[in-house]
Amino acid sequence: MLQVFIDRAIRGNESDVNFLMNQLTCDTSFAMTRYVDYAISRVEKAEGMERIRYYLFNGTPIQRNYASLFFNRRGDWKTVKEAYDRGLIDEIQAFAR
Repeated sequence: MLQVFIDRAIRGNESDVNFLMNQLTCDTSFAMTRYVDYAISRVEKAEGMERIRYYLFNGTPIQRNYASLFFNRRGDWKTVKEAYDRGLIDEIQAFAR
């Protein structure tokens, strides 16, 4: 399963990011969240990064959390701060890495 996630992330199209983010629900196991988190970190394509940004501002709380982690790890503080200022993520999420 992890390899499928990694392959989708490397391809990095909008539909690939949607696939990954749709794995994140309130019923998702801890192991699955780790797989998705690792895979998302492999997205490099601009289209995929823009779609992750979409989830930061429009996703469910768990999707926003993992999108925030993605941008924090990339050092994109402006995007994270914008989400924080809008009240979409809390202080812990805004500064987590």
